Amino acid sequence: MKLLVVEDDPDMGGLVERGLAAEGYDVTLVTNGVDALIALRGDTFSAAAIDVMLPGMSGFELCRHIREAANPMPILLLTARDAIEDRVHGLDSGADDYLTKPFAFAELAARVRALLRREPTGMRPQVSVGRLTIDSHEHQALVSGHEMPLSRREFTLLRLFATNPDKTLSRADILESVWGTTDNIGTNVIDQYVSYLRKKLDLAGAGLSIVTERGRGYRLDAKNALESKGDKTEAKATTETPAP
Repeated sequence: MKLLVVEDDPDMGGLVERGLAAEGYDVTLVTNGVDALIALRGDTFSAAAIDVMLPGMSGFELCRHIREAANPMPILLLTARDAIEDRVHGLDSGADDYLTKPFAFAELAARVRALLRREPTGMRPQVSVGRLTIDSHEHQALVSGHEMPLSRREFTLLRLFATNPDKTLSRADILESVWGTTDNIGTNVIDQYVSYLRKKLDLAGAGLSIVTERGRGYRLDAKNALESKGDKTEAKATTETPAP
């Protein structure tokens, strides 16, 4: 299994490369964003670990370029910047997880394993709830056939709710399923993303609402929301694969 490591610090890069190689991965190490994009054009990687503070092109920018090229591989950002705004920025740029330096290599290896356990490749899971249809392969959310624009993180969170309609999801469940960890990520990040989704669902006329269950978590109130708008369509959810 091939991994891409993008790290300009020679000591850190060597440590990560040797450690992941010892775990059985085929590791390609580059020191900047341009070389990373060249490597991605010439090979296929199962996941990438990218430092944020790179010369010339930041890790955030590199993430955006990777996602704009429709590359779905999991991305783990590595950085010494632990402010919540930086974590949100990184996740919005297309990263799947965020690990703050200094870190124990055992945790890095565990994060990589968690990312690789997510969606199996080659599947085309679809989820339908009322007027909302989610296609994970195309990375699209459609409301009555019209695409609802979502960031990568918003899409993953909405898919989790859509595959569990009318089920209360705890904050820990959401963090583990969407962010891949409950460490170093404040639960107020969930509040922010739920707020984004509520606004977009409302603007799209999805007939769905995300309800706060105080002290318990959040729930996609599919059936009641549809009925409140006079829509008699029964909310349903179908998947070809389980929620990540």
